[in-house]
Amino acid sequence: MEYYNYIKSLHLIFVITWFAGLFYIVRLFVYHIEANDKPSPEKEILTEQYKLMSYRLWYIITWPSAVLAVIFAITLLVLMPGWLKEDWMYVKLGFVFLLILYQLKCHQIFKQLQRGEVKYTTGFMRLWNEGATIILFAVVFLVIMKNAINWIYGVVGIILFSILLMLGYKFYKRIRQKNNS
Repeated sequence: MEYYNYIKSLHLIFVITWFAGLFYIVRLFVYHIEANDKPSPEKEILTEQYKLMSYRLWYIITWPSAVLAVIFAITLLVLMPGWLKEDWMYVKLGFVFLLILYQLKCHQIFKQLQRGEVKYTTGFMRLWNEGATIILFAVVFLVIMKNAINWIYGVVGIILFSILLMLGYKFYKRIRQKNNS
């Protein structure tokens, strides 16, 4: 157990960099999609730059961080098998599964944009960007609170937070439309 705190620290560091990568990649998707509406040669210059930035972020930071976070998480579960007897851990693992699905969908979008295929709007991407935020809130509250009653409050809080994010996005969209008029 002398290595437990080192492994926990490494797990947390890679979870943070994983989320940083997920937050930023979707912002790059937004910029990349917006660049397609620019006139030549600005469009070509920007899309090539966003492809390069996305590629580096995705393969140098985000994917390695995801893999290392999962490796250190499994190591922690091996060191602390009693956690697998706790209900909150199964809920947390469910959210981690959702996060992995989120990353895989981001990977699909990344590959499409790398090929020059734009299948989503910037509005969709702005809302999509909140997916990782909601999962982050859920996992942090779950890990800190660890009991059912607080977890129920956490779920209600996540739902309310999601509604606020959606309302915030609609408000932001109106402001952008007014500024572009």
